Amino acid sequence: MAVRVVAFEARFAAAFAALNYQWIEQYFAIEKEDRLALDNPVKYALAPGGEIFFLLEDDEPVGTVAMVPKSKMPGSLFELAKMAVRPDRQGRGYGRMLMDRCISYAREQGAAEVMLVTNDILKPAMGLYRAAGFEAIAQIQDARYERGNTEMYLKL
Repeated sequence: MAVRVVAFEARFAAAFAALNYQWIEQYFAIEKEDRLALDNPVKYALAPGGEIFFLLEDDEPVGTVAMVPKSKMPGSLFELAKMAVRPDRQGRGYGRMLMDRCISYAREQGAAEVMLVTNDILKPAMGLYRAAGFEAIAQIQDARYERGNTEMYLKL
């Protein structure tokens, strides 16, 4: 089985939504910001100058993540957002593969930092973020998500 990370293709748009709706509904409630992002991936991430990556097993998307520009200065700050790996594929290092591709992408774009908003009940995700070098800040500045109780940054 071939495993690889690829950039967005229109044929993967439904997988971006499905993979993310699955985990959000499992742990939380779908919020307005989720629908804006997941139902309009091109407008959400690509049009502003970001990217959406997919982890494929052979040609089947089993993981995804978005890199969304968050700064008026092109490329200086990206948000790592909407990371999801299909539940039956977790524990295989796929999240780390997606994370590594995001960090490489941010560096390729000349970014100074990558940020993310998460919830501390997502222990495997928190471990992944910390292992990649992300550090939580004391005061959450991003209030888009009711579930978001942790904001983290990685200086590049």
